[in-house]
Amino acid sequence: MRATCCLLCICCLAACEKAKQDMYDQPQYKPFAESAWFSDGSSSRTPPDNAVVYSRGPFAGTSSGRAGAGEAAEDIAATSAKSNPYSVTMGLLKRGQERYAIYCLPCHSPAGDGDGLIARRGFPHPPSYHIDRLRQAPDRHFFDVMSKGYGIMHSYADRVAPPDRWAIVAYIRALQLSQHADANSLPPEARQQLAKAPEGPR
Repeated sequence: MRATCCLLCICCLAACEKAKQDMYDQPQYKPFAESAWFSDGSSSRTPPDNAVVYSRGPFAGTSSGRAGAGEAAEDIAATSAKSNPYSVTMGLLKRGQERYAIYCLPCHSPAGDGDGLIARRGFPHPPSYHIDRLRQAPDRHFFDVMSKGYGIMHSYADRVAPPDRWAIVAYIRALQLSQHADANSLPPEARQQLAKAPEGPR
């Protein structure tokens, strides 16, 4: 009796493993394959009445006559620009900050000094944005690094759209300015706050 129960448990566990695998690799039909589930024998189904077919992406929008050509043209213009083609507004900086936090911050850190959490855990530290070489580098340098990769950093062209790369460039410039701003160029209120702030450790 005990052996029968053990055998039954083993069979049940094997069935659970099969069901678990089916959740990962779900059974599916190839387009236009035969199917016994439907009366017409085809696995491909006709969309319901009044359904609107929609395909995503700029080129899909262009081919279907919708507004995709403008998006594709913007990507091309952003990719070919020698310097940041967008006006540096608070909206652009916020977009750059958001994209930076997603794609750059883990290695480059919130301050851009190359001491991100990934680097602290053993990944090689990227250079700080605050060294003279990168402070004096043209905007296009940062755009190209994101587009093509540099050293051990892989290309982010498949994850960050060209306009967003320029937004990140603008935010990097803001990070650099945050660490190297001339106190005399600050508004009077900011200079007063700076004068009252306690000095940090030397």
